[in-house]
Amino acid sequence: MRIIIMGGGKLGAHLAENMLDRKYTVHMIEQDKFLCRRLANKLDAEILCGDGTEISTLTDAETENADCFIAVTGSDQDNLVACQLAKRQFHVKKVIARVNNPRNMQAMRAFGADIAVSSTEVITNLIEQEVDVAEMHLLATLNKGRAGICAMTLPPDTALRGRTLNDIWLPEGTLIISIVRGDALIIPNGSTVMQPNDEIVAVCENRSQKELLRILRSRT
Repeated sequence: MRIIIMGGGKLGAHLAENMLDRKYTVHMIEQDKFLCRRLANKLDAEILCGDGTEISTLTDAETENADCFIAVTGSDQDNLVACQLAKRQFHVKKVIARVNNPRNMQAMRAFGADIAVSSTEVITNLIEQEVDVAEMHLLATLNKGRAGICAMTLPPDTALRGRTLNDIWLPEGTLIISIVRGDALIIPNGSTVMQPNDEIVAVCENRSQKELLRILRSRT
């Protein structure tokens, strides 16, 4: 897996070490020249001294070939801009951002990152999840990133139309906690009937997310 990390501070360096231990290819982007030299001496990673909010720098880092882009600078604004560019200009599939101010969490998710978090351990776990974040959205993390609250909208031609929750097999470690149908919020039970375009919110362990996604996106 090819990872690009923007931000060479304590969090970025720790993430890079974690990824290198997992034998991933890591490229780091950092503006501070002194910090770049220190990172180059410490890490077996390519260090690019530049501004990750500029297209030219992201091009030099070969962002278009990245499997995951992570912005972990101390500036939420820089993280947001970099994530927008990585997603929209370079079409990186998984984009993760550090949020320094919790008030910026919603904006980061809405306009920049696929996933916005603040913990090193959580970010490491999210990188390795195989869930397609374009279809299933992580709303919150639980138990230090080992589980999460996820949301997904059923397709219009869902194979689950007319089936009750009792009729649907769900993977171990999964619980559907709410259904949003139009303007209505439904707290489901076993007799709740699924309908197309329902937004499903579930608590799910990381190991079960891929299987849950497969079930929820099944079509007729």
